[in-house]
Amino acid sequence: MLSARLDMPWRDLDNMVAAAFALPDAAEAWKRHGERGFRAAEVSCLRLALAEPGGVIALGGGTPTIPAATSSLRAAQDAGTAVLVYLRASPGTLRSRMLADTSTCRPSLTGTLPEDEVESIFLKRDSLYRKIADHVAVSDSLTPGELVAQVSSAYRQDVGAEASHRPA
Repeated sequence: MLSARLDMPWRDLDNMVAAAFALPDAAEAWKRHGERGFRAAEVSCLRLALAEPGGVIALGGGTPTIPAATSSLRAAQDAGTAVLVYLRASPGTLRSRMLADTSTCRPSLTGTLPEDEVESIFLKRDSLYRKIADHVAVSDSLTPGELVAQVSSAYRQDVGAEASHRPA
């Protein structure tokens, strides 16, 4: 929805990683190559996505936790080629969404059921996500359309601010 609103291509990092391994999905890539192999491919795919002009890139939840990925994201921010938006939801909302989405198979990061580890993972990642984000969009009570409107508005404000600071 966001990429259509901004008239930009959509790139899903999990799908890019799966394609890099010639596998059907990210869960299978994680299962076959483990976290280390998956994360290495994730950084490579992120760099490829960031090198493409324009676009909306959906990061995997663990992407910003990889130092090399964070460095690439910050470099793109510094170059003015990326605006990072953290789509923040409470652990309760995330858990509910995970349980409702039967089409996605998420790997466990702690050895428990993915829906049972949401709170601990959220507590570990939330401050990092906030730190690197240009904008935080709290999505708990927003419809997808409202969230898209909020994020696209924040993006357009950033792009407009960047353009006004460029020499003519």
